[in-house]
Amino acid sequence: MPMTATTVLTARALLLDMDGTLVNSDASVERVWRRWSERHGLDGDEVMKVVHGRQGYASMALLLPDRPMEQNLADNARLLAEETADTEGVVAVPGAPEFLASLRGLPHALVTSADVALSTARMAAAGLGLPEVRITAESVGASKPDPEGFLKGAAELGVTPADCVVFEDSGAGIAAGRAAGMRVVGVGARAASYEPDVAVEDLTQVRVEAVGDLMRLYISQ
Repeated sequence: MPMTATTVLTARALLLDMDGTLVNSDASVERVWRRWSERHGLDGDEVMKVVHGRQGYASMALLLPDRPMEQNLADNARLLAEETADTEGVVAVPGAPEFLASLRGLPHALVTSADVALSTARMAAAGLGLPEVRITAESVGASKPDPEGFLKGAAELGVTPADCVVFEDSGAGIAAGRAAGMRVVGVGARAASYEPDVAVEDLTQVRVEAVGDLMRLYISQ
């Protein structure tokens, strides 16, 4: 049998993305954004390379650079309603229920580009409880890859950025974590290509142990 290497990280708080990290919502994201692509005469495959991790209006600004931002914001509101209503195939990432259970009573926050309605719907569809501290689209003025969300999460938990570890799956999210001065664990196939500090296929490879006021993360690879 092959040898398994283990990486150990120490943190005071964990900041968790939702889509692709705790929840596999790819089927819903694909359906909604491919319909949007058709409406705007864009290549769906190219659109899917952009949309993961960002708020919808920020993706639209990249894909339709000549369109006024107010149109992107209005279009994004419609897309969020579509995504919130479409939870078919939304499931927990393997290991997510156990991972979240191991964080009870420890400093952690959800930091997602989804709004309150969408994050609530998707976490419920996946059978996952919402962390007590949540930074959603309504909480920030700038979308990932801007670090604002992660910095707000750290501030809300009263922890310095350098003492936080981010869990992310997308290029935009990993870039945001790095820009915030945090270490990043990449989750899933997408994440590995964006060079996080350490990458895992899913959350079954992560074990959390409380040591005083610190957390020790054991990450098997």
